[in-house]
Amino acid sequence: MRNLLGYMNLVCHRKKWIQPSSVFSCSSKSICMSSRFLSRFNVFEIEEEPRSRFDFKSYMINKITSINEALDCAVPLIEPIKLHEAMRYTLLSGGKRVRPIVCIAACELVGGDESTVMPTACAQEMIHSMSVMLDDLPCMDNDDFRRGKLSNHRVYGEKITLLAVRSLQALAVDHVVTATRGVPPERLVRALTEMAILTGSKGAAAGQIADLSSSGDEYDVSLEQLEHIHMQKTGTLCEGSVVSGAIIGGASDEEIEKLRKFSKCIGLMFQIVDDVLDVTKTSIELGKTAGKDLVAAKATYPRLIGIEKSRELALKLHSEAKEQLAGFDQEKAAPLIALADYIVARQN
Repeated sequence: MRNLLGYMNLVCHRKKWIQPSSVFSCSSKSICMSSRFLSRFNVFEIEEEPRSRFDFKSYMINKITSINEALDCAVPLIEPIKLHEAMRYTLLSGGKRVRPIVCIAACELVGGDESTVMPTACAQEMIHSMSVMLDDLPCMDNDDFRRGKLSNHRVYGEKITLLAVRSLQALAVDHVVTATRGVPPERLVRALTEMAILTGSKGAAAGQIADLSSSGDEYDVSLEQLEHIHMQKTGTLCEGSVVSGAIIGGASDEEIEKLRKFSKCIGLMFQIVDDVLDVTKTSIELGKTAGKDLVAAKATYPRLIGIEKSRELALKLHSEAKEQLAGFDQEKAAPLIALADYIVARQN
């Protein structure tokens, strides 16, 4: 990993604003990360909070390095070579690694450790990778670029991409079962059940169906329907990451439900910010095709309520997400708090 751009500092004496931070770098044998993913951020005013000694930059570097190394080992380049090349192409092509990081952070918040939850975190990134591979296909969102590179099907063809998607989904389950150590079987089953439900016909797949059926000028989508689409299409993947991490870490049912609410807030917030970025940033800044939602006449928050009200809603969800963490040890909750700050302020 090199030329990783840092998380912005929270500065200003009278009001606390999220500002762009300076560039920092590190090196690793891991796959090179996209240099844009922590580069610049929208300026949002957020509620004043005491200064924290938590070093989010170092935390992100350490977690992303560990995740990349674990993913590289989890998907070796073996026969059939072309299939595994396609799986690795998207899985190791950089990205924000938000889902595996929140998975690890949730586990550590409730007393677990990184090494125990890493297989589950890797599985969440495999699921996320397969979801974007599907989204980019011509029959779905029809996008030629992802993370500043050609989409998977543009490199390997649609047939190989579909097989790689199936393989990543199967590997996600296999990896949790075979690579996790020291976790009772009932926890593994519960975590895998969450993952299955939230990615299947009751979760992300249902959200994709609703999204496809609501595109076009002839469709009149309400704000409630749009929230349902986003909560399922994007929010469920975030929910699965947080909740499965908490389960692996040994969280109580009460802790799991608080973290579930937290994840729902940041999941919807992530998609609202994504909607805003699609109409305010360039393809170069985003690393993917900008304005495609507008061209496809998709239902988005800016289209329904405008850019400014969309930003206000994202900030409201940001505040609600952090409220769910109030009852936890705030030192242990610092990574999730900082990640919520990062998600609401990201610019790609």
